[in-house]
Amino acid sequence: MLLNSIPSIRNAVRGVAGAALVTSLLGACATAQQVQDPLPHSEIVLTSDVEWGPLNPARGDASPRAGTLWRDRAAEGASGFLVQFQEGFSSPPHIHNVTYRGVVIEGRIHNDDPGAANMWLPTGSFWTQPAGEAHITSAEGAFNMAYIEIEDGPYLVEPTENAFNNGERPVNLDRSNLVWLDTSDLSWVEQGSGAEVAFLWGGETDTSARGILVKLPAGQSVGLSGDGAEFKIVSISGESEVQIGDARARHELVPGSFVASAPNAADVFACNAETDCLLYVRSEGHFEITSTRNRS
Repeated sequence: MLLNSIPSIRNAVRGVAGAALVTSLLGACATAQQVQDPLPHSEIVLTSDVEWGPLNPARGDASPRAGTLWRDRAAEGASGFLVQFQEGFSSPPHIHNVTYRGVVIEGRIHNDDPGAANMWLPTGSFWTQPAGEAHITSAEGAFNMAYIEIEDGPYLVEPTENAFNNGERPVNLDRSNLVWLDTSDLSWVEQGSGAEVAFLWGGETDTSARGILVKLPAGQSVGLSGDGAEFKIVSISGESEVQIGDARARHELVPGSFVASAPNAADVFACNAETDCLLYVRSEGHFEITSTRNRS
């Protein structure tokens, strides 16, 4: 179906009740309503359809809210989910049993050692929190939301008495410090696409998994495709939309919305805003960004 307007994130994620429980791309349960296209195994989870609950049920109403995008953070295996923080939120010192990655979607978020000065990360920034390391998480904006990703659940919150050193070190990468690459740097970014890429984690080789940010200029559309088992996209900022495969329908992607593309689908993503659009892409295998101008 064609969505005619993009609501603000605040209107999209508040007042949501009773989203249907459906089967996800990989056969696991997702707590979000899916929009199915004619292309088998494609999936879109709109931000407005995410079902929200406490990130840490033990804290009740004091807990941030969390909503699943793909798989289940309480189960074994990788998963991705959204987290909302209230204005002025600051957690007590704690640890997690697993390492997680985060990308700021709206607001400003601080994540660091309990005694560290606030370093507010704006939209498009990236951070990691190693398993076992004591830290706090705070939020400053009137509305704050981030995309969180783990490699092996379940995701648990534990007291600092259980702290341990797993050998990893945290990353706090402000958007202003990202290194952007384009077609002159990467052979798999087609000339004329106008897209730029910033690597966040993983490698560039065809066999490796990776997480990157893709920046689309205003008014530009590109084809994104991968041949691996995983090709997941989360809208981070801007007014973007997706056209799945050969389907004519276009779906507007409010920031926080999620797309799982079938292998070699070459789905088309367009940026309709007056400013750049940011997409987070998690992929395995070969990855291509193509120019829609070169398509017949």
